Amino acid sequence: MGAIDAVGVSKRYRLDRKREVTALEGVDLEVGQNEFVALVGPSGCGKSTFLYMVGGFLEVSEGRILVNGAPVRGPGPDRGIVFQHFALFPWLTVRENIRFGALATPEIVDALIGKVGLRGFENHYPKMLSGGMQQRTALARALANDPKILLLDEPFGALDNQTRALMQELLLGIWEADRKTVLFVTHDIDEAIFMANRIAVMSARPGRIKATLAIDLPHPRHYTMKTAPEFSRYKAEITEQIRVESIKAVEMGAA
Repeated sequence: MGAIDAVGVSKRYRLDRKREVTALEGVDLEVGQNEFVALVGPSGCGKSTFLYMVGGFLEVSEGRILVNGAPVRGPGPDRGIVFQHFALFPWLTVRENIRFGALATPEIVDALIGKVGLRGFENHYPKMLSGGMQQRTALARALANDPKILLLDEPFGALDNQTRALMQELLLGIWEADRKTVLFVTHDIDEAIFMANRIAVMSARPGRIKATLAIDLPHPRHYTMKTAPEFSRYKAEITEQIRVESIKAVEMGAA
């Protein structure tokens, strides 16, 4: 049994009394203990919806999701989550944001501040921080309860390219050191290949797992790996998979 086991998972949204939309249908996915899995696919395929169901923020319409063998019945400290738009409290400092809702001791919070490179900014408010620093704060907050599983919904999507690359290396370094189970949603194929051990490609809506691909690249990983021939081969294969689904999504929208 994996850290995350999804079996026949579907999600439907009611639009009105007569209409509903199916976001996900029959999703089967296992994420192994300590594995780093990236979820990619065309826009609107249900990547974030699936992540939020694993996190316990949305209910499953059909099927089941187990986390470490137990059914998901809501959010819990065993799953840390990082959103794309930081989701920090503007009236709290960096230290206070990290400690909010966490069981972490002051010593653990101090260690996390150092781990994400925010030493000296503990008493700054979010408005005083760059986008990268805000997301470092959000990452530290997600780690504050020492969760077994880390869920990330396009966490670097709002950052500039240079900051995004640095955040990728930071998160990957944390994973290489702690080996938590990670489920990572992204639109960026390069990012998925660079960070993940395995990539799950989703189909156009209703989203299903179309294919999974193991990424056999060594650790620790360095940014120069993105120019390696094997990296390019992975990128070509995944790009084609997603391109086919993106065309289907456009055709469905035009129908």
